[in-house]
Amino acid sequence: MTDTLRPESVIQRQLDAYNAHDLDGWLATYAPDAQQFEYPATLLADGIDAIRERARSRFAEPNLHAHLRQRTVMGNMVIDYEDVVRTFPGEGPGRIELTAIYQVVDGRIKTASFVFGAKTLDAAR
Repeated sequence: MTDTLRPESVIQRQLDAYNAHDLDGWLATYAPDAQQFEYPATLLADGIDAIRERARSRFAEPNLHAHLRQRTVMGNMVIDYEDVVRTFPGEGPGRIELTAIYQVVDGRIKTASFVFGAKTLDAAR
């Protein structure tokens, strides 16, 4: 398996594109029929077009940034624990803890499941 197809390499490219606000580069790490879920099984987006639509406004947020705190790799599964800085619609800037569980198949993300943790809004608004 080439390094670019290794699950942890795919997920790192995804994280780098996310932090660069590169929507097209981020989407390139997903399979055309990929799905996103709120863990364990609430469907958030089905297919690359739905994923693009779900992410479009987020990528326009000037403060968008995910800080990787821990990564675990087991076969084709990658679990990232992150602190994500963003602007929450109707609430303003802040951060949220996030655990993302990715399944990588043939060098692309097939499924992504998200566990949303504690949200903290910035004090100065």
